[in-house]
Amino acid sequence: MASKEEKVGNLKPVQIDLILRPFRYDNDTLNDIMGRLHKEMEKGLKKETNPDATVKMLATYVRAVPDGTESGDFLSLDLGGSNFRVLHVHIEKGAKDVRLQSDSYAIPENIMTGPGEQLFDYIADCMAKFLEKIGMKERKMALGFTFSFPCKQRGLDCASLIKWTKGFSAAGVEGEDVVRLLRDAIKRRGDFDTDVVAVVNDTVGTMMACGLADHDCLIGLIVGTGSNACYMEKLDNVEIWEGERGEPNQVVVNMEWGAFGEDGALDDLRTPYDREIDEHSINKGQQIYEKMISGMYMGELVRLVLLEMTKQMLVFGGRTSTELETRGTFQTKYVSEIEEEPIGDMGPTMKILHSLGLKHATETDCGTVREVCRAVSTRAAHLVSAGISAIVNKMGRERVAVGVDGSVYKYHPHFKELMTQTIDKLTHCDVKLMLSEDGSGKGAALVTAVACRLAGKS
Repeated sequence: MASKEEKVGNLKPVQIDLILRPFRYDNDTLNDIMGRLHKEMEKGLKKETNPDATVKMLATYVRAVPDGTESGDFLSLDLGGSNFRVLHVHIEKGAKDVRLQSDSYAIPENIMTGPGEQLFDYIADCMAKFLEKIGMKERKMALGFTFSFPCKQRGLDCASLIKWTKGFSAAGVEGEDVVRLLRDAIKRRGDFDTDVVAVVNDTVGTMMACGLADHDCLIGLIVGTGSNACYMEKLDNVEIWEGERGEPNQVVVNMEWGAFGEDGALDDLRTPYDREIDEHSINKGQQIYEKMISGMYMGELVRLVLLEMTKQMLVFGGRTSTELETRGTFQTKYVSEIEEEPIGDMGPTMKILHSLGLKHATETDCGTVREVCRAVSTRAAHLVSAGISAIVNKMGRERVAVGVDGSVYKYHPHFKELMTQTIDKLTHCDVKLMLSEDGSGKGAALVTAVACRLAGKS
């Protein structure tokens, strides 16, 4: 008669499969997710239903992508954290890429949390130093401002800060137009001048950064710490549009798709591990789709699954560790490192498990850990692919390129391949995925260059 340990051993693959099965989606499920997202997109675009939509579909006032005729010298300002950048971007007519030079500047904490006027004076001071350094202080250039904080945009060059995040709390800025504050700071100095043409969302910048190389790049995607997408929508479909009508009859819509599912639309697909992550997050009940996809949560999802498997005696001989029981210890970069291992080489996985206090892990355990990582990352790729496919099918084009940025897409060894295969199954369109380089810098300059082209100036 088989012992209890032998019975558990024989059942292990079945039990492991049962735990991981909810992470595995067939084509019917992915098509269903696409339908649900499409419904939310339509809700967000319509004036009457937008207030109740989880996917807000924000009109960005960006009306066109590069067509290759843009040229000139432009400035970019990239403010999204405790470091910010000033860039000079040179665009040659007909070129597939740009030439740029940039400097980064740390923002001292007392300036991040002091008076707003002081913050914008500091930014203007750094801009002056940069222009002096590159010998272009006397030249007036158009500027694109990537401002990666929640804003209500009222025009291409008008955006009011809704609330500070990322450790900023500069007084007198919330509710104010950040472009006006920047212009005022430049005016107070009086030693250089610039024309602030556009405030840019980083997702839109991601799309625009690929626009020179491929003029069919009409979708932007970020899969990194967070996740979001934007795309070019027909103006007639955007009831929430408050700007001028007329040519070009289109506008880039910033979906803010991370919030998809906040109304319960994804509840049947959320695992107990997804719910636990949400329960302990700083924004409980929010960004549900993002929490199932992005790098901020991927490693933690793997940790929670491994913890459950350990409790069920399916891995590590049922013996856990203080590290494995501590939130945030299984980093998302471990998922990429483990899945990058050649088959048969368990060394990197074993090293990671040892660092988590699991020195008793076996090679079989390493194989199981890899299986868990693959299940979690593949689900993320499938969810993102369903989202992109919903956009592609709504656009109804024969060919479209997607500019993609973010650490998960860049560094996970199979993410692009999984996305390509899945999108191919879910759409009837030639979809090209392009790695977008420096959307918040180069992309902002290209938004500005296109705006200047449309206005007849450069």
